[in-house]
Amino acid sequence: MAFMLAHFEVDDYDTWKRERFDADPAGRAESAKGYQLFRGVDDPRKVFVGVEFASVEDATSFRERLLASGALDSMTVVTPPTVVEVVDRHEY
Repeated sequence: MAFMLAHFEVDDYDTWKRERFDADPAGRAESAKGYQLFRGVDDPRKVFVGVEFASVEDATSFRERLLASGALDSMTVVTPPTVVEVVDRHEY
């Protein structure tokens, strides 16, 4: 299992979600297992995206497609899409 994480700043979350994220220009729905979206409580313009994949290879391939798609070119990217693995997890 691997994830792709990113942090963006958006002017209007609902418009961004509908027109950018849900449009899925890089084919996320075809290769991802799922996703989570988070918004800043103090600043709702801050959006954090976590997309889960079955493997590092799937996550890396999607990241490359996303970057090549140009979908991020006109966005404020705070932290670029980064492929990560879980190294420690604990539930309470």
